[in-house]
Amino acid sequence: MTHSIHSLLSPGEHVLWSGQPRRGVQFRPSDLTAIPFSLLWAGFAFFWEWNAIHSKGPLLFRLWGIPFVVAGCQMLVGRFITDAWQRARTVYGLTSQRVIIATSGFRSSVRSFDLRTLADTRLVERGDGSGTIELAAPAYRTEAPALEMIEDAASVYDRILRAQREAHARER
Repeated sequence: MTHSIHSLLSPGEHVLWSGQPRRGVQFRPSDLTAIPFSLLWAGFAFFWEWNAIHSKGPLLFRLWGIPFVVAGCQMLVGRFITDAWQRARTVYGLTSQRVIIATSGFRSSVRSFDLRTLADTRLVERGDGSGTIELAAPAYRTEAPALEMIEDAASVYDRILRAQREAHARER
């Protein structure tokens, strides 16, 4: 199960908002290129393995294709299952002091972003009001830490900005 945001609070800190990413299988913009590539990869891997088995090719040829078939299955289907499983075990929190991203599962982690030093936040909103709030500029070859696929993203974004202003005012 996911972490409870309340169990992660410091003395004097209080929760302003908490939520989770959208559940279930979700498609992302990157799937526009990933799906065709994975279809080609998996198609070739299955074709290779089918031919190697049915032509009674050498054992090495029959075994050689297995990792490629497994990789093709992961790219076609497994990545969606893994992503949905991970999002189901993620919880987000906005407190009076920080933004928290807590994930449980095989690798549990808690990431905190201090409101006073948090800069370069960005809202990416969808037509239905859901969206993603990036908490930093993406670094080269990595995605920015983010509150992904949350409902009413603009409202949460506004809460973050308001909490930042209040944190800066308390600092003075």
